[in-house]
Amino acid sequence: MIPNNMRTTPVGIEQAVRQITAQPVQAPAVSFRDVLFSKHAALRLDSRDIQLSDDQMQRLGTAIVKAQEKGIRDSLVLMDDVALVVNVRSRTVITAMEQQASGNVFSNIDGTVII
Repeated sequence: MIPNNMRTTPVGIEQAVRQITAQPVQAPAVSFRDVLFSKHAALRLDSRDIQLSDDQMQRLGTAIVKAQEKGIRDSLVLMDDVALVVNVRSRTVITAMEQQASGNVFSNIDGTVII
């Protein structure tokens, strides 16, 4: 016979799960150094005179993590006045443009992150 204090009951398991899941989960630290730019994206940023600040790079890294958590493979990231197409798996910016550019169509993306 198992003593009462050694028995496992569904209620005990539920309490343990609640304790584990009640603890806040912190997102992993994201470094903007982990974000890559394709040659095409680098040329577009340069030709359009788009410069990303350290803060914007940090936010871009966070947007990529959010896209990855949702299972997005290729994402449109809308940030401030910049639109970036990002391959999430490789963490690589494919192209970039100013959001004010009208008439543009973004294809081959399966999700959008607005930051």
